Amino acid sequence: MPIEIKELIIRATVSDESEKTNDKPATPSASSKTDSSKDEMIISRCVEQVMEILAAKNER
Repeated sequence: MPIEIKELIIRATVSDESEKTNDKPATPSASSKTDSSKDEMIISRCVEQVMEILAAKNER
């Protein structure tokens, strides 16, 4: 008998290593460029995984 999942909740905490150590604070402009590229990478990975899930769902 198949199991149907009606709701799935995923929680994640993303933190930057430079925030944990206060030895060398990053400059705001350099930090924002790095953060935006990391954010874009995370978003693209998430979109890729969602598209794979949808493709697998449509194959069934």
